[in-house]
Amino acid sequence: MGHPAEHHAAEKTKVQGLFALALGSVGVVYGDIGTSPLYAFREALKPIAHDGVTELEVIGLISLMIWTLTIIVTFKYVLFLLRADNDGEGGTLSLLALLTKSANGHRALLMLLGLIGAALFLGDAMITPALSVLSAVEGLKLVAPSMSRAVLPISVGILIGLFAIQSKGTGLVSRFFGPITAVWFIVIGAGGIAHISDDYSILAAFNPLYAVEFMLNENFVGIVVLGAVFLTVTGAEALYADLGHFGRRPIQWAWFTLVFPALTLNYLGQGALVLKHPEAMSDPFYLMFPQWALLPVVILATAATIIASQAVITGAFSLVRQGIHLGYLPRMQIQFTSETNTGQIFLPSVNTLLLVGVIALVLGFESSDSLATAYGISVTGAMVVTTLMAFEFVRIKWKWPQTFAICILAPLLALELVFLGANLLKIHDGGWVPVMMAIIFTIVMWTWKRGTAILFEKTRRIDVPLETFIPMVEKKSDHAPVSVPGVAIFLTSDPETAPAALLHNIKHNHVLHEKNVVLTIITVNKPRVSLEERFKIEKLSDRFTLIELRFGFMQSHNVSQALAYLRKTGFKFDIMSTSFYLGRRKLVPDAASGMPMWQDRLFIAMANTATDPSDYFHLPANRVVELGSHVII
Repeated sequence: MGHPAEHHAAEKTKVQGLFALALGSVGVVYGDIGTSPLYAFREALKPIAHDGVTELEVIGLISLMIWTLTIIVTFKYVLFLLRADNDGEGGTLSLLALLTKSANGHRALLMLLGLIGAALFLGDAMITPALSVLSAVEGLKLVAPSMSRAVLPISVGILIGLFAIQSKGTGLVSRFFGPITAVWFIVIGAGGIAHISDDYSILAAFNPLYAVEFMLNENFVGIVVLGAVFLTVTGAEALYADLGHFGRRPIQWAWFTLVFPALTLNYLGQGALVLKHPEAMSDPFYLMFPQWALLPVVILATAATIIASQAVITGAFSLVRQGIHLGYLPRMQIQFTSETNTGQIFLPSVNTLLLVGVIALVLGFESSDSLATAYGISVTGAMVVTTLMAFEFVRIKWKWPQTFAICILAPLLALELVFLGANLLKIHDGGWVPVMMAIIFTIVMWTWKRGTAILFEKTRRIDVPLETFIPMVEKKSDHAPVSVPGVAIFLTSDPETAPAALLHNIKHNHVLHEKNVVLTIITVNKPRVSLEERFKIEKLSDRFTLIELRFGFMQSHNVSQALAYLRKTGFKFDIMSTSFYLGRRKLVPDAASGMPMWQDRLFIAMANTATDPSDYFHLPANRVVELGSHVII
């Protein structure tokens, strides 16, 4: 039994740690959903506001928003999905990696679903910064109407600045994310409380019957309104994607103690304000605040939207890294911006792509009103995908009976499909943008996965099995290659066949090193692999050793570091007398390869932009030798 004082100190430290993580999650996880009050209620009012709105319509609308938050965010994400993790990691590709290990006959369907979900999230990562920053800066119109023309250039300037600092890392800035966003939630909650007294009848919105009555009375217009109501839960996918950064409990605590109450109070306040002052429908969020507070609130809103955007950008970096390691995207340069937190990464090519996309959206749509119509499809689509994959998860991992799983998840899926249908009505008003983005990203990822599989099969047909190659090359004869000192490490994706670089080295240089290592690097379907599980060594002969390095899809594939650790375990080699041999392929398109010609060309273009393997695997630059060959694909 420990001393009571020590036990108390340990409990205090535990609570402080939980509080710190919960505060951090407020900034990173809830930034996006926290900025929804800026535009969600305003957009939901528009389809019914042409003849003015009745008390029942306002109460019904707020009821819809509160219950959408309750069902989709609280029940689906906070209480249910946060428990469906892959060794502590969440997100679409994480779930896909987990399910493909045990999928029975559904592998191709699950893969397609996972790719669509990931593609929709990447589209969301472009639209969120554009919409959030625009809607915040538009508050300047109320502070000084003469500044209306400055909204667009200021928004573009903020976004360029935001993407410019990504390479510096979010470590320093993220310390302020939580507190600033916490202040934001307190301010919007207080703004709501200040206006609930305008008309206490708004409290009837807690009764879900008002939401049902609103939908029954509004008919088709109610479906259109649903598309805007869904803006209240944008950012819910970030809850799941950022699970690995904070853990389940801190995210849940932050939701129930601060985020959910603040959002609910703010929407109630906006509803009460519109009941008392119908003219406030033009911008119910900013009109909640007195004139003297407008500028500080605009500045705070802009800071909150920048943080919300940062969270989605970081999520996109993380998702693309998972995609690369799981074989859905070509290798890209990954920079680590923190010595301690491996989750803080920067991908220059993804950053540039996002910046171009975001600026194009801002200049193309020009206002948050127009952009809001394009927003819902990517989010609802991603949610539908997650629910479908969760169905497979609860059956495979939690062993739920199929009937029980259907009873629990079918109503949720039906609700999300209604929301998706409501958002699809806006396809001609800009909704085509996220659909087009999702189609492009899905084709890109599917092409890379299919192309690498075809390439592997084609090269395997002409490869020499390692077990027959080694005795052949080690046999004493007049044609035997010359033995040279040192260690040669040959990287290959197929440990059963002789690496192409090894064959070319013997064919053209007629030499064989004293020690030869066939090195395979494998990304497993879990986030992290411990050092104890990292290596698998098999001695094939006196001169040949097979080494398998295993990494998790959230880890850096640092081969030099791994081999340095391997040396400590007894594997002898000197880096200065070791050469790394890489095979470089020049791909040639072929219509009969198994993919259409356009897909062949897309695959080759992606392969040509892939980061050099020596950089990606952190090999010592002055010890790398590349040997090339032509491959028809």
